[in-house]
Amino acid sequence: MQWALAPAPGLRVLDLGAGTGKLTATLLKLGVEVIAVEPDLAMLTELRRVAPAARALLGSAEAIPLPDASVDAVVAGNAMHWFDMDAAGSEIARVLTPGGVLAGLWNLMDDRVDWVAGLARVGGPAAIGPRDTPVDWRVQVATMHLPKRGRVARFGSPEQAEYPNGQRRTADSLVATFATKAGMLVMAPPEREMRLQQMRAFLASQPETADGEFTLPMITGVLRTRRL
Repeated sequence: MQWALAPAPGLRVLDLGAGTGKLTATLLKLGVEVIAVEPDLAMLTELRRVAPAARALLGSAEAIPLPDASVDAVVAGNAMHWFDMDAAGSEIARVLTPGGVLAGLWNLMDDRVDWVAGLARVGGPAAIGPRDTPVDWRVQVATMHLPKRGRVARFGSPEQAEYPNGQRRTADSLVATFATKAGMLVMAPPEREMRLQQMRAFLASQPETADGEFTLPMITGVLRTRRL
């Protein structure tokens, strides 16, 4: 299944866990009114710089600084796996208008491609993670339409879609990205450098990635549900 992303002026959209504003900037291009909520002050400062047209607020998914029924959609780009969905689900339902949409988006390397699968084996889960990294929060979101602890269900059954999203990269830029992953940052420096060197060597050994730029096969997955 795929869905179209079309201009939608007049809609109020909350970018939850907005980070430095990559998704925020894309939403602004659609002509919607964007409210961005981010718990990290440094990221929020950068977001305000790159997306000044958005209303940027300090807050979290578990304590959204907005009134009831104040947005038509809530989106989370590569962020929902950080949410405590028991608390965040209630907060998201609170700020959404009836019929409003909750959509989680995530980017994954497409390890159905042989060299990507090989790189995943070399880098390990600390660098790349399993292909189905968002499985935990996907399960949580997928069950949001079921009553919990005596509460009435507030969301409908979820839908899922995937989109190809290749990125132009070089071996150096790709390894530099892996170096910023949380699993790599918590490694002891010698172990981290060894793992990065192994990935550099692997990329240098593959005809697809040995010289200059190449396309990194990626998938953007979307899970959405509607507020009842």
